[in-house]
Amino acid sequence: MEILHKFMLSLRAENTIHMQAIWTILMLVCSNIFMTFAWYGHLKLQEMKISTSWPLIGVILFSWGIAFFEYCLTVPANRIGFQGNGGPFNLMQLKVIQEVISLTVFSIIVMFVFKGQPLQWNHLAAFACLVLAVFFVFLK
Repeated sequence: MEILHKFMLSLRAENTIHMQAIWTILMLVCSNIFMTFAWYGHLKLQEMKISTSWPLIGVILFSWGIAFFEYCLTVPANRIGFQGNGGPFNLMQLKVIQEVISLTVFSIIVMFVFKGQPLQWNHLAAFACLVLAVFFVFLK
């Protein structure tokens, strides 16, 4: 009976780690959507002639308002995912995951929101290098 109890506890711990990884990645994806719009959304507003008369401080405050929600997701994602808090990822892994998510989200938003900037072969080559970075950062 003791062995079964230990086995069930180990399954619960593994499930918790998997859920922490999933939540970390989902929150990082959502935070990067906010980040991309905070950093580049004002350019689309300018293109649409919505913010052309805004002073620079207005654009900055607008972007900070969006970035607030990015931080509301990024900080807990890193806390949940960090090994020091019982999560599955070390700091290097968290950073590389975040960068890959950031560039993936950015590319999708550029293709669909900022039309006219297609992906080219060199962009795909850069993404392949990022996938390799993820591979290498998880090697033991």
